Amino acid sequence: MVHSVLFDMDGTLIDSAPGILQCLQYTRSAMGEAPLPPKIALRFIGPPLCDSFIRFCGYDSEKAQRAAALFEERYCREGRLACRTVPGMEAVLRHLSERNIKLAIASCKPQKHCLAIAERLGLAPYFAAVCGPGGDLPEEKADVMREALRRLGETNPAGALMVGDRKFDAEGAAACGVPCVGVDFCGYAARGEMEAAGALAVVHTPEELEKWILRRDSGQASANLIQS
Repeated sequence: MVHSVLFDMDGTLIDSAPGILQCLQYTRSAMGEAPLPPKIALRFIGPPLCDSFIRFCGYDSEKAQRAAALFEERYCREGRLACRTVPGMEAVLRHLSERNIKLAIASCKPQKHCLAIAERLGLAPYFAAVCGPGGDLPEEKADVMREALRRLGETNPAGALMVGDRKFDAEGAAACGVPCVGVDFCGYAARGEMEAAGALAVVHTPEELEKWILRRDSGQASANLIQS
């Protein structure tokens, strides 16, 4: 039985690429550097921001912090206004809520952005908890997920499910003992990334996701029900 479902945000609940990419290229320009190739820029969607500046731009920790501050300032003003709900996802949230399944957001996006975006897009009422880095909560995905489970009052990780689109979601779920199903709604991940990270299945539309969760809730889902 599925008692609780944790959702990643970028690439899962929302298509956030336009705002993130615009703010990323603004940051590079403000730091006197050339725009990143699109293939590299897309890798920033999902993992913690400073880690991405270090990994993909070769910045040291201090420079990454400066870049992240520039990005954050721009994202607060403009970037987070450019995202949209993945078509069909609101219906999934509504249907799961109607079955009394507890829902939470567990994202590496700062919690203040998760809250603001969920409220602006009308998604906030579906979630009993919205968790992301900020305050005392670190950036590690597993820690964010543990906090989401705590806020939901979910004491049995096997009765929960993580829904995400990047390997960080599957790896964080594994660290928490929570099963994970992958989605490829927005195409942010490399082909095969979620399967390699341990996702039970990868689904291609919100409708397939809902069917998969409901099959698992009834004890029928398996990794073979929906082929990636």
